[in-house]
Amino acid sequence: MAGSLRYDFTGDLVLVTGGTSGIGHAVALACRSAGARVVVTGTRSAPGDYEVDLDGLEYLELDLSDPAAVDSVPDRLGLERLDVLVNNAGATFPGGGDEWSPDVFDAALTLNLGGPVRLTAACRRALVAAAGDRPGGSCVVNLVSMAAFRANTIVPGYSAAKAGLVAATRNLAARWVERGVRVNAVAPGVIDTPMTAPMAAFPELLDAEVAHIPMGRLGTPAEVAAAVLFLASDAASYVTGETLAVDGGYLLP
Repeated sequence: MAGSLRYDFTGDLVLVTGGTSGIGHAVALACRSAGARVVVTGTRSAPGDYEVDLDGLEYLELDLSDPAAVDSVPDRLGLERLDVLVNNAGATFPGGGDEWSPDVFDAALTLNLGGPVRLTAACRRALVAAAGDRPGGSCVVNLVSMAAFRANTIVPGYSAAKAGLVAATRNLAARWVERGVRVNAVAPGVIDTPMTAPMAAFPELLDAEVAHIPMGRLGTPAEVAAAVLFLASDAASYVTGETLAVDGGYLLP
């Protein structure tokens, strides 16, 4: 197909948090197709508890809001090296609560900002160990959100966490560049995933969001995964500290 692009991640180890659904699942499958060994995390006890395709993927149960569980990931996986870390897992309304409640706001920050940063720090040694073997170095790709750039009065905790993750991306990139670890982010627009599916019950909300997208449609998980693979590949060897919007023009003035 004209204009198509293929990546080769043969021999690489990729860890994708939240790789059992939506964007994370699309990233995991794309990395698997590119030849990588892929570990996905989820909150259920076993991969058989999911109805999606997890064939050929390794599974690790992980609650990002549990600091001890996050800190133990390298030991639980026996990580000596890690080529790519994709911090995708996250959620709105933790515990089903109102994010304007201070406790729920704090829970949203812990899950969507504290968890990814803590996991990245826990994997530092493994990322550094892999950096010298890849022309583009090892890399971290954080999944953020349009809510990091525009006010969102429905999920203020999630919004604040994703804005914080944009800043953390820049800071980690600057701190780790001499170690050969690149750190970037992808900011998906309104993507057709289980997280956005409830919007279908509120046509006025969904229509308003689509009206704000110059391309006039929702994005697909595969379109976001393509951006993640680019940033994780040697093709992006001179890119670090950046946030790439995959949003159909959503952020245009």
